[in-house]
Amino acid sequence: MTWTVAPEPYDSPVSAALWREYYTEVSDRWYLLHEGRRTDPDELEREVAAQPGADLAPPHGRLLVARYCGEPAGTAGVRLRDGSAAELTRVFLRRPLRGRGGAALLVRAAEDAARALGATRMILDTRGDLVEARALYDRLGYTETEPHNDDPYAEHWFSKTLA
Repeated sequence: MTWTVAPEPYDSPVSAALWREYYTEVSDRWYLLHEGRRTDPDELEREVAAQPGADLAPPHGRLLVARYCGEPAGTAGVRLRDGSAAELTRVFLRRPLRGRGGAALLVRAAEDAARALGATRMILDTRGDLVEARALYDRLGYTETEPHNDDPYAEHWFSKTLA
């Protein structure tokens, strides 16, 4: 079984489907933890539409799609933040494909994309309940840092120097 990772337009049908799946999962997880309910479908549609991913388009960003045996499996996005930093975002793998090395492959491909954009440092944020994400970033050499944004859902911020 083989993994591939390649750039994909942020607005392709594949990218849009993976974004909706990713957003549904993290939103449901937050609402179930904090309010005992799933995401309201109307809210989901508003948020997905409000964040289409245009900032992940060239020349200042990239959206990468991982495929497992040719089937769309997950995403990772990179966007330049300043002259030297790129932000890692939308790291997601479909649930049945987790634990097979795809997440690390996506993050490493995103690091390569950030270097190609001229970045020397990768930054990211995540939530406390996304323990798997925090473990992945730690395993890949990211260091927890002070906040670099004021996102109301961000609880942990990470950075890594890109060699």
